[in-house]
Amino acid sequence: PLTSPNPNNPATATLLARTRIISDDAPGDIQHIILRLPEGMHYVEGQSLSVLPPGVDAKTNKKYSPRLYSIASTRYGDVLDGNTISLCVRRAEYYDPATGAVDPAKKGVCSNYLCDAMPGTQVSVAGPVGKTMLLPSDSNDDVIMIATGTGVAPFRGFMHRLFMEDTVARHMFGGTAWLVLGVPTSGGLLYKQEFDAMLQNANPGQLKIDYAISREMTNSIDGGKLYVQHVIAQNADEFFDRLDNGASAYFCGLKGMMPPILETLEEVAAQKGLDWSEKLKQWKSNHQWHVEVY
Repeated sequence: PLTSPNPNNPATATLLARTRIISDDAPGDIQHIILRLPEGMHYVEGQSLSVLPPGVDAKTNKKYSPRLYSIASTRYGDVLDGNTISLCVRRAEYYDPATGAVDPAKKGVCSNYLCDAMPGTQVSVAGPVGKTMLLPSDSNDDVIMIATGTGVAPFRGFMHRLFMEDTVARHMFGGTAWLVLGVPTSGGLLYKQEFDAMLQNANPGQLKIDYAISREMTNSIDGGKLYVQHVIAQNADEFFDRLDNGASAYFCGLKGMMPPILETLEEVAAQKGLDWSEKLKQWKSNHQWHVEVY
């Protein structure tokens, strides 16, 4: 293939469609955005795309720096013609704690550009990049996916590939997949109808999905809000057993998700009489541990 477009020499994509994918009562704004890529630009599940917002940063007097978004579609795209790419974008807004109003001066430049762009908009893109989050090369390996919010994007791509598209990859997948998705409210459950269809499509026992809806569910550990780390703790034996049997674990979302997850796993390891740092080192050296946080 030709060298991928880079931020100094970007390619031009065209916005085909975008739609809000959380309910009106869910906090914030998250949109699913479909772009048509220029001829010959291809990607695989788990990679990321750079978007270069137009304009100049008043602070630096230079062009805005590119923003990376995890790709939410398979290599064939949502329209299955191999020429589109989908992103899951949260509009970055800053609420003034004193007034509760949105401060437009502090809004995220790129996410607001994408979430306001109309169909037909020409969008400068670069990439794709990323080798961290690729699916295992062995189609019999189990896949564990832990996501918060828009971090579900790469896992939507994984699950369309493993459970929806009529391809060799789907027919060859002999492992199991387990998704844990954390969101604040049930109106913020991303892609739930699609995931429900995947549960119907998968072979019995091949796909498991757990939701951690923090403002509506309580955990069985301390009775507080339910977050993804509690779902892992409540299924700790399964989590450790799957990894010890060769599963690949993927984590994607805001960087604040990882410390509580690692603390939880360290506690579980101690209860099992395991040396956590050794165990994690072993999984990492076996390429079973994949983290993409932002």
